[in-house]
Amino acid sequence: MRVLLMRTCLSDAVGPSVWKSTRRVLQRAGVQVRVPRGQTCCAQPAWTAGHPARAREVARHALTVFAGPDEVVVPSGSCAGMVVHGYPDLFRGEPEEEAALDLARRTVEFTQFLARHDLDPGTVAAGTVTIHDSCHMLRVLDEAAAPRQALARAGCEVREMEHTDRCCGFGGVFSLAFPELSASLGEEKARDAVESGAREVVSCDLGCLMHITGVAHRQGIPLRARHIAEVLDR
Repeated sequence: MRVLLMRTCLSDAVGPSVWKSTRRVLQRAGVQVRVPRGQTCCAQPAWTAGHPARAREVARHALTVFAGPDEVVVPSGSCAGMVVHGYPDLFRGEPEEEAALDLARRTVEFTQFLARHDLDPGTVAAGTVTIHDSCHMLRVLDEAAAPRQALARAGCEVREMEHTDRCCGFGGVFSLAFPELSASLGEEKARDAVESGAREVVSCDLGCLMHITGVAHRQGIPLRARHIAEVLDR
């Protein structure tokens, strides 16, 4: 089985361990992984900020970089949701519409890919974690089971936090437009994570984790966080 790995621009810029862990977990499960050079952004920031023309410029490049028959694995519910659901809207009526629909059909979030193909991520050191369900993972991709399944198969105990389905407050450009509300939501999420009694908070979206831990640090809340791919990467 061969796949293309979308690193995501956020992981590429500030958390390369996320995409590298994703690659290692997939390879250990017997998947051939190619990381296309030249990939940049999925175009979500421009799209959610209300600039579809700019978003199409960026997304056209992604259509070229990820062309072909292979599935595209994304270690981000947010970016996967953009391609799967955003691209069909973004390119509706455009010359690239069919290419966009094809890429949308081939794109899948990392833990969904593991579940879809019944891949065993392997056993990691036992530990307790709590999960933050990101908005895009839960509401756009309608997925909550796949990350929990992957963690359980790896031997992790999941302790559910209160309000796991509530937004962490990041929301990309939302955090810039409404910083006070964003920080308040982030603090609530950080405290819920700590009160779960778990060793660390885990999510499928790096942006959420950066926001939650950033607020926790400013408020003096002791909190450890890792992307799920890093947890599964023994």
